[in-house]
Amino acid sequence: MPDSGFFALFLVGLLGGTHCVGMCGGIVGALAMGGAPRWSMHLAYNGGRILSYAVAGAIAGALGAASLGLEGQVPIRLMLYLLANLMLIALGFYLLGVTKALAFTERAGQSLWRRVQPLTRRFLPARTIGQAFPLGMLWGWLPCGLVYSALASSLSAGSAERGAALMLAFGLGTLPNLLLAGIVLARINEFVRHPVVRSLSGLLILGFGIYGLIGLRHLL
Repeated sequence: MPDSGFFALFLVGLLGGTHCVGMCGGIVGALAMGGAPRWSMHLAYNGGRILSYAVAGAIAGALGAASLGLEGQVPIRLMLYLLANLMLIALGFYLLGVTKALAFTERAGQSLWRRVQPLTRRFLPARTIGQAFPLGMLWGWLPCGLVYSALASSLSAGSAERGAALMLAFGLGTLPNLLLAGIVLARINEFVRHPVVRSLSGLLILGFGIYGLIGLRHLL
């Protein structure tokens, strides 16, 4: 994936923030209960969550790189590149309001989440940084169409390091909404929900995906 993929995934994370708040907002809100919000708790939770994204990205990047070492690697490379850009297009449609564009990816992760979710109970209610950080790491594996679609881009990253960096960019994009979810969420949401902002961003992400597909001719 070209370097524009980093910005594209950051933008997806930022503008898809309302979806992230819907998925993780309950946990984030719980961290702020019982008095004044504690930034350290929110940072610990989100740090753990983004670390899980980076680990998943590294695994995807390593798997993608390993597949390129197989015989007939050109078709595999084309397939991974095509998948990454098709997922960008799906993400663009999601930001444009086609919310079901990513539903299939969330169904694919339900099996994994059924095994991970019971582990979160030992850290709830999270009252310390030592509980918030591992809770964030576990919650990072929650089935999420945005996360899984971004993760597909890491398959074509070419290395574990680049795959981790792509998911780190995505995770940092989600950070403002979730970090501020229990503090100044309404004002942030007002901006990212604005139809003009979402439409322009969706078109931009679609453009990245289409541009990537056009670039397939350089791989042939």
